[in-house]
Amino acid sequence: MAKLILVSGDEPREFELQEFNSLGRHPNNTIQILDRIISKEHVHIVRTPDAQYMLKDLGSLNGTFIGQDRVKDQVLHDGDEINLGSTRLIYRSDEVDQSEVPLQKVTIAPGMMQSHIRQRLEAKDQNFLPEREVFDQEALRRDYERLRIAYELGRAVGNELDLDRLLHKVLDKSFEMLAADRGVVLLVAEDGQLLPRVAKQRQGGSTDEIMISNSIINEVIQNKQAVLSSDATVDSRFSGAHSIIMQGIRSTMSVPLLHGNDLLGIMHLDSQIATNAFDEKDLLVFTGIGSQAAAAIQNARLAAKIEWEARTRAQFQRFFSPSMVQQMIEGKLKLDGVGESREVTVMFADIRGFTAMTEKSNAHDVVELLNNYFEAMVEVLFRYDGTLDKYVGDEIMALFGVPVSQEGASVAAVECAVEMMKTLETFNTERARYGQPPVEIGIGMNTGICVYGALGSSKTLQYTVIGDAVNIASRLCSVARPGEIIISDVTYNEVHHHIDAEALPPVRVKGKEQELSIYRVLGVKHAYTPNTNTNPGPSSTRP
Repeated sequence: MAKLILVSGDEPREFELQEFNSLGRHPNNTIQILDRIISKEHVHIVRTPDAQYMLKDLGSLNGTFIGQDRVKDQVLHDGDEINLGSTRLIYRSDEVDQSEVPLQKVTIAPGMMQSHIRQRLEAKDQNFLPEREVFDQEALRRDYERLRIAYELGRAVGNELDLDRLLHKVLDKSFEMLAADRGVVLLVAEDGQLLPRVAKQRQGGSTDEIMISNSIINEVIQNKQAVLSSDATVDSRFSGAHSIIMQGIRSTMSVPLLHGNDLLGIMHLDSQIATNAFDEKDLLVFTGIGSQAAAAIQNARLAAKIEWEARTRAQFQRFFSPSMVQQMIEGKLKLDGVGESREVTVMFADIRGFTAMTEKSNAHDVVELLNNYFEAMVEVLFRYDGTLDKYVGDEIMALFGVPVSQEGASVAAVECAVEMMKTLETFNTERARYGQPPVEIGIGMNTGICVYGALGSSKTLQYTVIGDAVNIASRLCSVARPGEIIISDVTYNEVHHHIDAEALPPVRVKGKEQELSIYRVLGVKHAYTPNTNTNPGPSSTRP
């Protein structure tokens, strides 16, 4: 039976695929994925007449990826990595490897096994001595064996960066080099628990539960040493008896997977052929495999982290400043669908006379103008830690104070508006060089309590704000003439010590019975220190 393996959670989970399968957040899906970034019904996976499985993305906002590629319709192949939001699944086809052991059959057994430790070996790599300093033939043999293992395993795993495929290959190579019947790789989860990730057995071997001695695991973890032992598995029904009733005597080896001093996990092999199936040389070989495997695991994890960070940056850098994107990547800032009330300064910047301008230009020139204009304005916005909420035609809606609380958000907003006007002057100077008319904008701004969160349907979500403060900012933008920055009295009261402004006659705006007190910003007294993570100055793109 084909299946999906959920590998991004604390513990891997398997889902057998039916003829029709739906995946998403909603409990009505055949496979529910509790991930806020994915849609309520995100993808369908359907069995085709030729016994393959077809994945179909349902137009999700954040998309569906197989590996690094965003897909709409895709036939699945064994080992395909499916990424939905922050969730990672592996597809396994109907062609089940009979040597694979279900992870549910792997148990760390407390008090049910008697272990006799026959050999311990330091798992850390030793430095190779220069040739002129080697006089011990046995040391030379050991160094040769370590080099042989490194070469063989390196050739086997190559540049494999898929963690599960990598671990399968490591166990395959372990079976080639050692007379083991069964093998398990356990990895340390985020919560510190040691969980089985891959388990295999030789073809035709016993399918009994793989029980690993808890005392051996503790020995490996605490001393970070490889351990060669014999385990007697005791039937729990006779645990109180004086005599030991054995189910079997196994020869076992367990080695730590170390990256520096950090324990990534443990590899475990056992043999049911005889008590002393493994010897010191086998433990040396297995220790070498463990050292190479740990390096490969760390590389795979780093590659996965880099890939995830790249996708996260690509998704969010269009809307948030680089500093906020970095916080998201580091896990310091989390976005979810729960609304939150927050004081926000809302800015609208609108091109004046845009309709008349478009009537005299072709569509291509209009798109090019807007792209270059937005590029210059958003670059300034991000320098002041503003958040791009949306483009509304030729209008920009920006937020200050969300998604994270920002000290001096209103001051940053006003200074950002002043800087946008200065940047526009440079932008228009460039346009004049090509005989193009200047772009003029008006900016309106207001501060108030808004509800911030993910709004929209299951197929389209957008992080935005709603509230009366937003409507007032939009109305003030309509009041602003070309080149003017108009702010409400609420914003003025928060920033008047930092700016020069003049009061204008109160205005009546749509939706408000009372006239609003407004101010025109003239300049800045005390400069706000903007974020320096982006390049200064306007975009050099040809306007």
